[in-house]
Amino acid sequence: MEAGRTTASGGGWRAGFAVGAGFGVGAFALAVGFGAAAVAQGWPAWLATLMSAIVFAGGAQFALVMAFAGGGMSAALGAATLINLRFIPMALTSEFKGGAWRRSLEAQAVVDASWAAARAPDGSVDRAKMLGATLVQWPAWVAGTAIGAYLAPEPALARAIGLDLVFPGFFLVFVLDIVRTESRRRGTVVLAVLVTASMCWLVPPGVAVMAASAAALPALLRRRAAP
Repeated sequence: MEAGRTTASGGGWRAGFAVGAGFGVGAFALAVGFGAAAVAQGWPAWLATLMSAIVFAGGAQFALVMAFAGGGMSAALGAATLINLRFIPMALTSEFKGGAWRRSLEAQAVVDASWAAARAPDGSVDRAKMLGATLVQWPAWVAGTAIGAYLAPEPALARAIGLDLVFPGFFLVFVLDIVRTESRRRGTVVLAVLVTASMCWLVPPGVAVMAASAAALPALLRRRAAP
């Protein structure tokens, strides 16, 4: 049976749809907050919704809207670019099929939650699982943005009821699973957490997370030096 059609709980399209449904709930809740925040910063509701449909990058979208309000277009684009640079190495580890157009389209499925859920212990990525998870999350993100933008609830609502902790909670589960099952990566995880926590005092969280990727360099250098 082809890997993309595996029905086991570990991988394949069905596993992707299943995990994507859980992530979709969090994406929807977070998107409501984004839509409301964008409108509160003066964005038209239709533009916020269109942005979610085309860009589909939660952290970068929040950063762009907030930075644009405080520092203009250059600051907004700089913040969004820094945050989204993480998708380059993530996409390079993902195996896409077909020509340039098809690979470019499939690459849109490289979002944090889907990629992390589809990553295997050996570093490879289950393409079908990642695509399936994203196909569920994308409509949830767009619908949530539209509701938040057009109904315009209080922007602080998500934070007041803890919805802003949904995605960090998901990724905490992934980190704990890596620490539990992959002993050779524990040092990298600990270093990344320390870098992020210390830099959050000095720079925005998105930039701190980007800087934490430097924790992977020692492991990469050791692998390159190995015979």
